[in-house]
Amino acid sequence: MSSNSTNLQLPYLAANQAQKHVTVNEALRLLDAAVQLTVQSASLADPPGSPGDGQAWIVGSPATGAWDGWEGEIAYWVDGAWQRLTPRPGWRAFNLADGHLWLREASAWRAVQLLPTEQAAIQNAAEIGIGMEATSGQPFSAKLNSALWTALYAGDGGTGSLMTTLNKEGAGDDLGLVLQSGFVTKALIGLFGTDRLRFSVSANGADFFDGFILDPATGVPDLPNLPRFKGYTNYDNYVGVGMGFGGAILGLSGAAIGGMIGATVGSVVDSWIVSSLAPTQRIEGPRLDSLRITASTEGAVIPRLYGRMRLGGNIIWATDFREETRTTTQGGGKGGGGGRVRTTEYLYFASFAVALCEGSEAGPAGTNLSGGEIGGGGGPAGQGITGIGRI
Repeated sequence: MSSNSTNLQLPYLAANQAQKHVTVNEALRLLDAAVQLTVQSASLADPPGSPGDGQAWIVGSPATGAWDGWEGEIAYWVDGAWQRLTPRPGWRAFNLADGHLWLREASAWRAVQLLPTEQAAIQNAAEIGIGMEATSGQPFSAKLNSALWTALYAGDGGTGSLMTTLNKEGAGDDLGLVLQSGFVTKALIGLFGTDRLRFSVSANGADFFDGFILDPATGVPDLPNLPRFKGYTNYDNYVGVGMGFGGAILGLSGAAIGGMIGATVGSVVDSWIVSSLAPTQRIEGPRLDSLRITASTEGAVIPRLYGRMRLGGNIIWATDFREETRTTTQGGGKGGGGGRVRTTEYLYFASFAVALCEGSEAGPAGTNLSGGEIGGGGGPAGQGITGIGRI
């Protein structure tokens, strides 16, 4: 039978042993050191000058002095002397120096990362999974429905700003966002194989088409999947879109006539494109909400006139006024280019009878409405005038 226990190496009492208290006290001393083990640090290699009774250290490397040869073991100061404890795999010790729980593995100690407290930090974690299991290929994995990133406010010790940085090693590497549906990639946004910003889409996750590429040197965008043609600029560096199109279709290589015919057709296409894109300008003339020719008063006095004088009449009969519209359209610009102008005029017609006065046999010399003469003569003396006028 062994004289010590298997795990903690506590001494056993022997049969008929004298001074049994010595062995019991030694076993209690070992229990006091190993149970609820707390160490001052896990890196010190030299024994401290003034250790406190009951304090313990995980001995660092290379150990010196009284700890010589004790690397990775427990140095326990008790009753004025150092006592050596040899840890076994699975022992746990709380390290006061870093606030972490340390675990003894086969031949070394390792700090165990627990859930952080407010002031604690997670450092060099190999994998983190939230709602799912992380893998070596995807060391950070999260399965959730929403996420929030917010800036650290100035009142909390921050700047109030939030910047997210994504970095790649070289220009030939990939950096970007992969957008998937059912784990099939449908879109890519980022720097893929170059330093140009690319927006690519795919229907099957295998064949990708660039919809937008931005050159970092010039800032000039490129739309590679739009229809292409060759064009020539004039001295102001304006491109005649239709001219380039016509020249490409009808132009004869090396022959001036092809360029002339192509330019002519291109000019027509230019005018058609510009006129079709330019909005139509609409102009409307004045319009009447109601028609009031003159007053019509029941029981009005009919004046008697001698001589020649301008008088206001009294309506004795009238029809509803009638509205007609007249619309004209003009094309804008040389060759049909530019916007179009559409003009609408409103015309009004009405029939009415006006009683003026009792006058001479000659009758009125003329009738005016709103400053414009609309009739003359008309009607026997003393009976006023009846007429049809255009407003």
